[in-house]
Amino acid sequence: MGSEGERRRGFGREQLGKLHDVEVEDMPRIQVTRNRAIAFGLFVVSALAFLYFVLPKLTGLRTTWDKLDQGDPIWLVAAAILEMLSFAGYMMLFRAVFVRGDSNIGWRASYEITMAGVAATRLFAAAGSGGVALTAWALRRSGMERRVVACRMVAFMVLLYAVYMGVLLLDGICLRTGILHGGGGFAITVIPAIFAAVSIAATLAISLLPQDVERRLERWAQGGRRGAKVVAKVLKAPAVAGSGVRTAIGMIRDRELGALGAVAWWGFDIATLWAAFHAFGTAPPVGVIVMAYFVGMLANVLPIPGGIGGVDGGMIGALIAFGTDSGLAVVAVLVYRGFAFWLPTFPGAVAYFQLRRTVHRWQEDGVGGEAQETPKPVPA
Repeated sequence: MGSEGERRRGFGREQLGKLHDVEVEDMPRIQVTRNRAIAFGLFVVSALAFLYFVLPKLTGLRTTWDKLDQGDPIWLVAAAILEMLSFAGYMMLFRAVFVRGDSNIGWRASYEITMAGVAATRLFAAAGSGGVALTAWALRRSGMERRVVACRMVAFMVLLYAVYMGVLLLDGICLRTGILHGGGGFAITVIPAIFAAVSIAATLAISLLPQDVERRLERWAQGGRRGAKVVAKVLKAPAVAGSGVRTAIGMIRDRELGALGAVAWWGFDIATLWAAFHAFGTAPPVGVIVMAYFVGMLANVLPIPGGIGGVDGGMIGALIAFGTDSGLAVVAVLVYRGFAFWLPTFPGAVAYFQLRRTVHRWQEDGVGGEAQETPKPVPA
């Protein structure tokens, strides 16, 4: 639309500039070519075919698989409710971190951002990068400054994964020492606990960066030293990360109720797996379910769409390593994944398009984001 036509409609120069800034940064989209779409579809179909048709026919699994249609409906309904409560916890954490003070993000927008982000996380690989990109974009479109978005995004992830790593560490130690019933070898208990301890230590180390480190870097870079500007740019990311970690620690120290959303997100999701076991038999000890769940979730860092196959296989393998009946483990995990993966996918896809309309409404109301850079599309 030409500027002359816009002026006839009463737009001033300042309004045109704002409109241009708002429209520069498009909604993150997935670069999907025909070949990628076909490859993605074939992968999903083949993975599901293996999990649902080939794996059950392996020795010792067929009998349990034949009982799939005999699952206790009460426990299956409970599993669905528990999974929905998990998503409610996720939204609770989102609002606690991002909706602070005056904000254009109401409850409806919070639902749209979180559900669209969860769907993107479920459908695409690289440890949820799709969901992170979509969430960050929506926050900037709501009028939040880019630096604030980056800081709070780090805080959100720290709160979310602090629960993951903390429980992984404690559960591994308690299972290995016998405090929790379930046993388990060194590889399935101590090694995950060591990984969690290293991750926690690294995160806390980042928080030790001085709060004014960015200002110090800017002064140092202005000093004209060779390579100073390059070093300053490289260290800006850790500086923002340190700010985000301190924000998360501050929320925990201040006992902000919304931070418990992270506990609800993981806790209710694990409870869904627990309910799936009860629907088809006897559940293993809670400590075993928790450890197998988190070990399986590590597969989300692999470049596998939605973790299909990786997460399932990781959980099943960990459960079998703890001595769980293989047939029951397969059925319970696949039923759990049916709730955890597919339940949010369709409403999340709807929320994606609803979010586009919400952002368009923000634009019409004069709410702008920053136009300094256009984000790269999320890789498929």
